[in-house]
Order: sequence, then C-alpha cells, then structure tokens
Amino acid sequence: MKNGYVDFHIHSTFSSDGDLTPKQLAVLARENGFAAICISDHDSVAAYPEAIEDGRAEGVEIVPSMEVTTVYNGREFHCLLPFLDWTHPVVGRIARHVSDGRWVEARERVDLLRRFGLDLLWEEVAIRAGTTPPLGVFIAQVLLDKPESRRDARLAKYYDQAGRPLMPKYFYLDFFIEGKPAFVPKRHIPLLEVLEEVPVSGAAPVLSHPGAYFQNATPADLKDLRGRGLEGLEVYTSYHDPAQTRFFAEQARALDLVATAGSDFHGRVKPHVPFGLIKDGHYGMIAALRKRRRGKHGF
Repeated sequence: MKNGYVDFHIHSTFSSDGDLTPKQLAVLARENGFAAICISDHDSVAAYPEAIEDGRAEGVEIVPSMEVTTVYNGREFHCLLPFLDWTHPVVGRIARHVSDGRWVEARERVDLLRRFGLDLLWEEVAIRAGTTPPLGVFIAQVLLDKPESRRDARLAKYYDQAGRPLMPKYFYLDFFIEGKPAFVPKRHIPLLEVLEEVPVSGAAPVLSHPGAYFQNATPADLKDLRGRGLEGLEVYTSYHDPAQTRFFAEQARALDLVATAGSDFHGRVKPHVPFGLIKDGHYGMIAALRKRRRGKHGF
C-alpha cells in the first residue's frame, strides 16, 4: 500500500475553469505529499494520456477520471469516473453529449446577459474558451476581467477595493442559478444513464460532493443510486462542513459505498480551495474502488 495523500477531484486547464496544467498539478502533488490524484476535468478526458506520463515523471500516480455533469430527480448531480478507459466509445459519447449541451447553454447565457445590458460579446467568450465549453464561472470571469466592467456600477460588488475581480462564483449565484436573470435550463445527461453505461469502460462511479447546495443528496437518493451502480461517495470535500462529513460517512458505511476524498481544486475560480486542502484521502480508497470495477477496460 502506497504512503501519501489521495485526492480524487482535481481540475486542470482541460476544464474551462481550471488554472493549472496536468504537469503543474503533478508537481504540486509531489511537493504536497500526495501518492495519487485523479485529474477529473468537467466532461472531458483531453488531459489523457499525457497526464499519466506527467505523473510518472514526478513519482505521483495519476488515476484517469472525468467529472460528468448529470441530472437526477430534476437536480444537477456531478459524478466522478475514476479508472475509466478514456479511449472507450462510451466515454466519448458521454463527453460529446455533455459538451454539445454546454456550448448551447453558454451561448444562451451570454445572450441573456446582453439583454440585461451587460457588455459581453459571445465572440469574447468563445475565443478565450477555445475548444473547451465555457462554464458559467468562466463566462463570469471573462466579463469581470474586462476593463469596461469595472466601470459598471451594477458589477461593483464583484471587485475588491483594488479593482480585482472576486470569486466569479458570486456572480454565478446572482445571475446563473434558477430564478436569476441569466438562468438557462440544463441539458445534462441523466445520471442513471451514466451509471448504466460506464462500467464497461472500467470506471467505478463516485458521487461528487453529495451535500452541495444544488444536489442535497438524500438517503433515499443514495440508496437508489447504490442499487443502480454507484460505487463511491465523496465524503471528504471542500463542500462539506463537519456535520455533513459525518452524515455522509455514515451513509457510505450503511450502503457499502467507498468513502472518498476530493478537494475540487480549480485555482483562482476557488481561491478558498488551495491545492492539498483535503488531506483525508488515503491509498486504501483507491485500492477499494479498484476492486469495484466491473469492466474489462480502464486503468
């Protein structure tokens, strides 16, 4: 059994809201005493296979993964897929499904911001996003980085006294969630469909941050998902307070789910989540999940 910390939930530059390359993440992992990490980019496996080699060069195991944005019981649920075979057709189909929907959502969000009178062009967002679908926090960052936005009194609350943008999450909560001016319906893939299809790719599905405000996974939800193929539960995460951590640890034990640890590190999008924030992860979690894999593919 390897010594060192483990983090199942880290984002790279292959997520539109991630700041560091896989190589930079591997270096940070080595410097912070991590034995293994999962680079789990939003609906993308573009970091692989190069990320595997980046980890080997630094003496850190990088377990291939992806964080899929799904819908379940009318709510947005995020699902990690550690050990997936990134070349498997099922993985490619899921990634394309979500990516296509995200591009449509992004264009609609920008259109609504413009109707609200904010100075943002779709071309500005698309050029900066490149080939990665721009998420809501990315769109917010593009807007807040513009000099013109600093002169808009309606946006003053999103800057500090020095005129530097605060967390784009604040803008996201004010504009992009349901009931706000730039809310658009999500076009996510059903979580149950993902749980049914991904085992052939070697993935062992783990539910991300079940206590997040937009998920609020209940015991009934978890029992249902366990019966549909869920293998792990992200218990130790930057989203959970101590009471939530205890609650979901109990749920994991009761349902025979592997309890995992994931910081959800991004970079400047979440400055309150520095690399290595969550140190509850250990290699036994990886070993336990690896035993749950049912497909013949994967890593």
